[in-house]
Amino acid sequence: MTLHSKFQDETDKSDKPSYFNLPPLDVSVAFPQATPASTFPPCASDYYQFDDLLSPEEQAIRKKVRECMEKEVAPVMAEYWEKAEFPFQLVPKLGALHIAGGTIKGYGCPGLSLTGSAIAMAEVARVDASFSTFILVHSSLAMLTVALCGSEEQKQKYLPSLAQLKTIACWALTEPEYGSDASSLKTIATKVEGGWILEGQKRWIGNSTFADVLVIFARNTTTNQINGYIVKKDSPGLTATKMPNKIGLRIVQNGDILLKKVFVPDEDRLPGVNSFQDTNKVLAISRVMVAWQPIGISMGVYDMCLRYLKERKQFGAPLAAFQINQQKLARMLGNVQAMTLVGWRLCKLYEKGKMTLGHASLGKSWITLKARETVALGRELLGGNGILTDFLVAKAFCDLEPIYTFEGTYDINSLVTGREITGFASFKPARMSQQSRL
Repeated sequence: MTLHSKFQDETDKSDKPSYFNLPPLDVSVAFPQATPASTFPPCASDYYQFDDLLSPEEQAIRKKVRECMEKEVAPVMAEYWEKAEFPFQLVPKLGALHIAGGTIKGYGCPGLSLTGSAIAMAEVARVDASFSTFILVHSSLAMLTVALCGSEEQKQKYLPSLAQLKTIACWALTEPEYGSDASSLKTIATKVEGGWILEGQKRWIGNSTFADVLVIFARNTTTNQINGYIVKKDSPGLTATKMPNKIGLRIVQNGDILLKKVFVPDEDRLPGVNSFQDTNKVLAISRVMVAWQPIGISMGVYDMCLRYLKERKQFGAPLAAFQINQQKLARMLGNVQAMTLVGWRLCKLYEKGKMTLGHASLGKSWITLKARETVALGRELLGGNGILTDFLVAKAFCDLEPIYTFEGTYDINSLVTGREITGFASFKPARMSQQSRL
């Protein structure tokens, strides 16, 4: 039997004010003193003129991506972030930028320099981190795996449409029980006549609920090694369901994947993935791309804060005129310069064939750490508006948290670098040979 309180009964009788269900005021009416992020601020973060280090082609990439993101994505990003939905109508706009596939040459891919691809990633993240994650998963993980580890037939079959974003891909490594310890994954692949049977579960897989192509990693039951497989959407036994209740990257559709005796034909096994070490060929590049996401986020937060502080007035003066606010802006700006130059150097080391896993891991961990500091300062500067997605900073603050964690947590990436510089791996606790008598 359901019990109703007297108060509940009374409020059910429409005792609320007549204006209770009115729609919220438009932010331009509710807070006219500052411009919301739907009209994105001009870029003001290139204080050390980093643009001079870019080739004309890389500068052109930056310009076209910036223009598209400010015009097409900025006006709708807060709405879709709030709803935790993906604006599929914008995918053709992103496809027209011709940045999917990044450094891959041929097969309809752009064949950009790593620096050019990183710049594109930063410019997308400057406006919206969810969109940059969508591109990262599709391009720098799934497409790159096919390009580096796929057969010639697989490259010709899948890459052209993926490069145009006519088809979408995801990349499934993480499992409910294995995140940082991904090499211990439990999903299995059993050889049968004409192909493989996949059984297992994946979690946190971006793009998975709508991907046409799913790159799945599973343990070969014969060799006990990690292999890679291309699974097509709607394969019998395959389901991908959206993960709810995220506080960051809400536009990204992260999913739980269930694989219940999913058949994969032999031609869709990736021949270049024969152990977990083969994933490092992909992760080394994608980790550089991830490092450029917080650079872009920090650029956008700085740009937003600078404009806001010039527009917003208190005590008879713009907030930009107060010493403590200028000090925080200067710290943010310094962080952006340092992060950008570390990211640029990573790209150059890779392009010269000198980048190591330790380099990439240090770049990702340190840059995300400084970005955390930068967006926290931005949140302080905007006061109450620093918790509203209308002014970007609150959304960026939340979006940075999953980026701090994925592609290796800060701690795990630090240990990758630590192993490289000391020669000692410290990922697992040392086993005690005998119990202490104390």
